[in-house]
Amino acid sequence: MFKLALRNVVRQKIHTAMTLAAIVGGVAGLIVAGGWVNDIFVQLSEALIHSQSGHLQVYKAGFFAEGSRTPEKYLIANPNAIKQRINTEAGIANVMARLNFSGLLNNGRSDLPIIGEGVEAEQEAVLGSSVSIIAGRQLSDKDAFGMVVGDGVARGLKLKPGDHVTLLANALEGALNSLDFEVIGVFQSFSNDYDARAIRIPLAAAQELLGTQSVNALVISLKKTDDTDRVAVWLKEHLGASGLEVKTWVELNDFYEKTVELYKGQFGVLQLIILVMVLLSVANSVNMSIFERVGEFGTMMAIGNRSSQVFWLIVTESVLLGLIGSCLGVGVGVLLALAISSVGIPMPPPPNANVGYMAHILIIPSVLLMSCAIGTGATILAAVLPARHVSRTPVVDALRQNF
Repeated sequence: MFKLALRNVVRQKIHTAMTLAAIVGGVAGLIVAGGWVNDIFVQLSEALIHSQSGHLQVYKAGFFAEGSRTPEKYLIANPNAIKQRINTEAGIANVMARLNFSGLLNNGRSDLPIIGEGVEAEQEAVLGSSVSIIAGRQLSDKDAFGMVVGDGVARGLKLKPGDHVTLLANALEGALNSLDFEVIGVFQSFSNDYDARAIRIPLAAAQELLGTQSVNALVISLKKTDDTDRVAVWLKEHLGASGLEVKTWVELNDFYEKTVELYKGQFGVLQLIILVMVLLSVANSVNMSIFERVGEFGTMMAIGNRSSQVFWLIVTESVLLGLIGSCLGVGVGVLLALAISSVGIPMPPPPNANVGYMAHILIIPSVLLMSCAIGTGATILAAVLPARHVSRTPVVDALRQNF
């Protein structure tokens, strides 16, 4: 049966070529589309991780529920000791402390409400590979009273590197405190909203401003993003008894989960459309091939072959066509992905972002397998009904097709 099916596939050159072209095009299209969507997920996740959140953050338990109302109750009092405990995990690249606050920034003429972060400058610079300095330079540990401001803050207060500003904030005891800073640089992160309100100052200056030696959060950078869930479980086991909670970058960025759900839905519709197109194209080619050979199948049944054997012969031919076409489609799709990725696809800024990026086509094993399965499955489905019809055609009627 297999040898006969293979001979029939080779013999029907035109119909085979038409069928293979439809399968190859559909499979290659799925691979390219799937690789592009997965690249969006990867680039979005890395932009969020390396501009704001890091891979993981550690807070005092209850911070997310009540910390915004009473931040003084949810401070980590011994950050250095906890950092040493966290650094014992092999997958962790770096741990840095942050102290968050809100206040007013004054340029001598007007005020602007801001959200601020006291940071360990040089460690943040390593993490923040997705943060671009568009004017001036990055904050360093030597800048005791230096400040970098978001692009929106700089435009709102007409600030540039070298300008001096006054930062006003409520200390944890409730008193109003102020410090003078020099603008060192202007940054642009992934989020337009964040840049419109955010500033960063050295951690020591933030602690002086708020009158505390504690911090709000410990931000953890990992060697590999894929280790996030594993390290999160380890941290919860080792820090849970200390009254601390751990949040992953996915939990910290609700925008990411919603974007992934949106694109997965769109890609699912695209998969369905390509499946239908492949199914219709293959069905047309298979139907033409099968109904032109009704006399051939009638002769087979006349010399003793059962109708079930005719049915399975046609299905076997379709399986061969599906496998060959899908394998060729995977090869074409991989070559297209490599060729497109070598050039890149210029993309406009995503929603709520300032800058565009260069997209690529990722080669994902699961997408290759799924595309191959869809190509093969569509070919088999397209052959079932015509194979069933031909196998049930009376021998006499089938033999008339020979004349």
